[in-house]
Amino acid sequence: MQNIFNLDGRVALITGGGRGIGREIASTLAEAGASIAISELDPAAGDQAAAELSKTGVKSIAVQTDVRDPASVDAAVEATVKALGKIDILIACAGICVNTPAESTSTEDWLNVININLNGVYWACRAAGRHMLAQKSGAIVNIASMSGSIVNKPQPQAAYNASKAAVIHLTRSLAAEWADRGVRVNSISPGYIGTEMTKRGLSVPEWGKTWLDMTPMGRLGTPKEIAYGVLYLVSDAASFATGTDLIVDGGYTAW
Repeated sequence: MQNIFNLDGRVALITGGGRGIGREIASTLAEAGASIAISELDPAAGDQAAAELSKTGVKSIAVQTDVRDPASVDAAVEATVKALGKIDILIACAGICVNTPAESTSTEDWLNVININLNGVYWACRAAGRHMLAQKSGAIVNIASMSGSIVNKPQPQAAYNASKAAVIHLTRSLAAEWADRGVRVNSISPGYIGTEMTKRGLSVPEWGKTWLDMTPMGRLGTPKEIAYGVLYLVSDAASFATGTDLIVDGGYTAW
C-alpha cells in the first residue's frame, strides 16, 4: 500500500523552526522524507537544528530570518530555492505572546506581536506563495492557535488572540485565492502544548490549574501531536483540504 504521507523529494521551509513546535515539525517532515530549510531569527538555534537534521542524512540548511522584515523573508525564500532547488511546503510557525492587560499593553508590545504573529505569516505566505504559484503546486500551513477561536483565561493576551484570529482568516483568504492555481493553504490551531513557553505559564499556580481544568483531556499536548497534524495537512492525504483550521487542543474549545 502506498504511503500517502511520504514527502520524498519535497522541500519544506519552516519559520521559527529552530525550537519548540517548529523544531518538532521540522523533524517530523524530515522523517517523512522532506528536505528542510530552518528559518530562524536566532542563528545559533537555526544552525543547531539544521546540523542535527543533517546528521540523520536529511538535506537541511539554516537561514537567519527576521519575519518582521519582508525583505528578510524574501531573502530566506530565495536562499532556500537556491540551496534546495524549490519550495513545496511552507510552515509559518514563528510567534510570540505578551501577557499584559489590554489597557496597559504598550504600543511597542502590541506592534511586535502583530508584526511577528500576523505580518510575519503574511510575508512568508506571500514570498513562498509566489514561488508555489509559478510551479503550480504547494502546501502552506500557518500555525494559528485555539486563541484565535476563544479567549483564554485567566491570563490577559488580547494582542496574541487578535493576531491568531487574523491568521485563521488570512489562511482562508489565501486558500480561496490560490485553490485553482494548485496551492493549498491551511492552518493548525494548537491548544496548550508542552513547550518551554507554556511550561513557564504553568508555573503560575492559577494559570496552570485553570488551563488543565478547562482541557477535557486534562493534560498538555506534545509538540509531536501538533507536528503529526501538520504532516497530514501538507501530505497528499489532505489533497482536498484547503482553507481549513485544524484545532488540536485536547477538547478545550468543546466546552
